[in-house]
Amino acid sequence: MLIDARTLPINETIETEVCIVGAGPAGITLARELAFADFRVCLLESGGIDFDKHTQSLAQGESVGNLFGTLDEQRRLQFGGTANSWKIRLGDNQIGVRYVPLDEIDFEKRDWLPYSGWPFEKSHLDPFYKRAQVVCKLGAFAYDANTWEDAQTPQLPLSSNVTTSMFQFGPRAVFTHEYREELNQARNITTYLNANLMEIETDETAKTVTRLRVACLSGNEFWVRAKVVILAAGGIETARLLLLSNKGQTAGLGNQNDLVGRFFMDHPLVSCGKLIPTNPDLFKRTALYDLRRVNNVPVMGKLTLSEEIMRREKILNNSTLLFPIPKPYQLQAVNSLKTLLSLLHNSEARQDVVKHLKSFITGLDYILPAAYGAITKQQPFIPSLAWGGWSYIRGYESRFSEFAALHQTEQIPDPDNRITLSANRDRLGRQQVKLNWRWNDIDIQNIQRTQDILQKEIASAGIGQLQVERDGNLPKLIHPGTHHHMGTTRMHDDPKQGVVDRNCQVHGITNLFIASSSVFPTGGYANPTLTIVALAIRLADHVKTVMASKPIAIVSQNNLFGE
Repeated sequence: MLIDARTLPINETIETEVCIVGAGPAGITLARELAFADFRVCLLESGGIDFDKHTQSLAQGESVGNLFGTLDEQRRLQFGGTANSWKIRLGDNQIGVRYVPLDEIDFEKRDWLPYSGWPFEKSHLDPFYKRAQVVCKLGAFAYDANTWEDAQTPQLPLSSNVTTSMFQFGPRAVFTHEYREELNQARNITTYLNANLMEIETDETAKTVTRLRVACLSGNEFWVRAKVVILAAGGIETARLLLLSNKGQTAGLGNQNDLVGRFFMDHPLVSCGKLIPTNPDLFKRTALYDLRRVNNVPVMGKLTLSEEIMRREKILNNSTLLFPIPKPYQLQAVNSLKTLLSLLHNSEARQDVVKHLKSFITGLDYILPAAYGAITKQQPFIPSLAWGGWSYIRGYESRFSEFAALHQTEQIPDPDNRITLSANRDRLGRQQVKLNWRWNDIDIQNIQRTQDILQKEIASAGIGQLQVERDGNLPKLIHPGTHHHMGTTRMHDDPKQGVVDRNCQVHGITNLFIASSSVFPTGGYANPTLTIVALAIRLADHVKTVMASKPIAIVSQNNLFGE
């Protein structure tokens, strides 16, 4: 059942067994796993079905330090959460996102990476990853290149220091539309839209959550009483909600050791440079690195360093993506076309019309077929992170001259990169967030060393020349993050080193759990959604076990999963 919370009576108290805060991929997965159980589940979502600018303004905040970007543009307050912002074109009029699990090394405690190490190994999470594959509507749980290559789409012939592995892609509609209808049919699930958590109240000792205070932008407030409360509001908002709930613990719930909000991580997107092939025939042998369908599963290859070389060189995890780009004069023609279109609304710059018109005409050999393919065949005008399919273009090997190489990089868990509360307040009177984010020397050195290794390996293989691009001594940053907010309520068995334990239960609070990438101790380079969904399934299993006990006693059980 879906209910608009604005229609509830003022000061209504909703009684339930489980309350989930946030209806993004984590909260939706939890609710689906708990559907048709013999207990009630309440799902609170800040937004509605459709985008609303007033609700979205609740995500505003400020960023200090190195340039990070506008925080409200990186989150979506709407049913489906940030899935509503996914933009990768999968073909067949589908829009989606890339998926990949974390690597084994991402779970390890690495002596060269401070604060690294999960409470369990990747093998423990693999069964939940396999279930997450089904939830996300993906193919088999196989991310090695051998599963997806063939004689026409081989891996690049690089040494064992550089490996090819795969992304899979899944449709966003499963979270934005399909599962909404499923939850609406589940008799034990009630979803409240336009419901904003204001505060988490606890007993006098701050050991047990007693009720939640919830408000709507329309002005009315109501309460939720639940035996189990799960925060599934994302890496920024989850930390904010804990910090705002500071009546029982003045520093915020779960923050007795000043850890809530710290260790903020994202995946900076960095330009590696240009790969200029030794032989143009390379474009005929790189389709594995395009977004294409294999056995009806959208996949794309990427380059990563082997775990052996990462350990030997003491560097972090990174992936390198390859996109062919037009020849320089053709790319200039595309830029001139963009400028000509903008001149229609910019009379002050019209003296440049002739120059750009000449450039545009020179590049018509690229622009005309590219425009035709984009309009009629859903092929990329210029290949990019959001639009693959270039290997399906007839004669594509003669259209391009080089590859753009991009890094999606691991960022170290730095306690000084953190979420705090600012003096500014949102429309509901809650303090907004402030993000402190800076490049770390280890981050910079990691990217530089990765580029040096790739440059050497590509030259040694005779594939071509990698022309590395840097901004002086710094990486050439495309974007400081890819909206992958992680680490702010990190997982650790020791409450002095983490906010939640291995069961995602907030240390010291008997019935408060977190389902979010905020619990990641480290983030690798991998897009986090598959791991978010896997952890949500794992937590749902835990909650069902807890709810089956009579009377209900919610405690941390380190051996619950057989560890």
